[in-house]
Amino acid sequence: MTVYVDNFNAQYGRMIMCHMMADSLDELHQMADKIGINRKWFQNKPRFPHYDIAKSKKALAIQHGAVEVTPQQLVTIMREKYPV
Repeated sequence: MTVYVDNFNAQYGRMIMCHMMADSLDELHQMADKIGINRKWFQNKPRFPHYDIAKSKKALAIQHGAVEVTPQQLVTIMREKYPV
């Protein structure tokens, strides 16, 4: 199982945000807990369940084993996991 963070750099106020997704929701939530992301920030999208995380949290996720991918790679991975 893998957790993914993309290198999408969206500005949100003073923060730079990206997406964090995983092969399973359990693994996604476990990583959120490890890096200190509150579950109320979980975005339960049917084909794109994810957290938007700040750049500092992305660094923590990578330290805990998350894999950095491009936004395009993330879309491809998620299409395989959540087909129409």
